[in-house]
Amino acid sequence: MDVAVIKYNAGNVQSVLYAMERLGANAILTDDWETIKKADKVIFPGQGEASSAIRYLKSRKLDELIVNLKQPVLGICIGLQLMCSHSEEGDTPCLGIFKEKVRKFPPKDKVPHIGWNTLETREGKLLQGLREDAFLYYVHSYYAELGPETVGKTQYIVPFSAVMEKDNFYAIQAHPEKSGLEGEIILKNFLAL
Repeated sequence: MDVAVIKYNAGNVQSVLYAMERLGANAILTDDWETIKKADKVIFPGQGEASSAIRYLKSRKLDELIVNLKQPVLGICIGLQLMCSHSEEGDTPCLGIFKEKVRKFPPKDKVPHIGWNTLETREGKLLQGLREDAFLYYVHSYYAELGPETVGKTQYIVPFSAVMEKDNFYAIQAHPEKSGLEGEIILKNFLAL
């Protein structure tokens, strides 16, 4: 199975490539249109800053490509945020796959949200087979609001969209590639779509 991992100068991409290798997928880091279009699956991962990430995507017209992909697409961390309609980070219009907006956590607790957290709700295809008390690993200062595409909810200062699904688009705020066996289940579920 060929998996295109979208290259857009985001951090934390190498761990996703290693995870795909462990699961037997042939993953390639690329910003080439044809390679992405022909892949069986596409992953949109990373850590980074919203406005510079969108600028890079637009400079390569990847913003147009991503929203029109027909195969399963998985956004991870900032990938989820960039798939939403707008981010407060840099007042950034995003891809608009999901209607939800991305907000900065209020400065009530320690921000960024770093560490292990559970899912309060778990529906949808990505979360099949997860234990009731499954913990996932998070690193983020911004969160997607709850909305109709939310299938997994987590609480940190406020409740937020931990997992989102719409048509062939899937997204997770946590890092499944760093979440042990539970994260592996999520990635296997994605590869099985």
